[in-house]
Amino acid sequence: MAYANWLSPSPLSGNGNDTVNVSALSDNTGRNARSTTITFSAANCSDVTRTVSQSGKPEFSSIQSTAAVSQSGGTLTLTGFSNSKNLTFTKANDNIGLTVPSTYTANGVTTNNGADITGDPGASQEYAFSIQFSIGENQDVSAKTCQIIVTDDGGNDHTCTITLAAGDAYITIGTVSGDLPWDAYTDGDTVTISVESNTNWSIS
Repeated sequence: MAYANWLSPSPLSGNGNDTVNVSALSDNTGRNARSTTITFSAANCSDVTRTVSQSGKPEFSSIQSTAAVSQSGGTLTLTGFSNSKNLTFTKANDNIGLTVPSTYTANGVTTNNGADITGDPGASQEYAFSIQFSIGENQDVSAKTCQIIVTDDGGNDHTCTITLAAGDAYITIGTVSGDLPWDAYTDGDTVTISVESNTNWSIS
């Protein structure tokens, strides 16, 4: 049985005493160690096997550190990588009013937030994940932010700060509700004018 393709022994043959140097052709991005067997053969001799192992990458998760959304809002997709068997998404410092979805995509598979990923792809290699958020329009004149935190099975946290751009300033003035009667001062009568705005305004 041939050794795995992530391994590179050199030289592959020789005569007499020598040293074989064994190197890896790729990093092991999975959590679990991997191993393969090298078989040494010589004429009129029994084969001799040796096992070479490569340790696994420590458990990790990473997510983009920032994301920007226009004032009109819309669908936002955050992406990252991990080798954890499950990921949990939460939010903090939210003044956007986001709802954290109940599912996300891990290694191409829809997965429940916080549940083990089908097939545990992170055991053998890192995988890509993504999660989508629906963001409403920002009608305020100041930007809004929310932090999305992804926590892997090992308890490692990574945060993405979402910034929703400030909305346009507006002011809408209604019509005067009527006329002031002649004795308005004496009777204390008033009329009203409605104001709708998302910014500072004044009367002059």
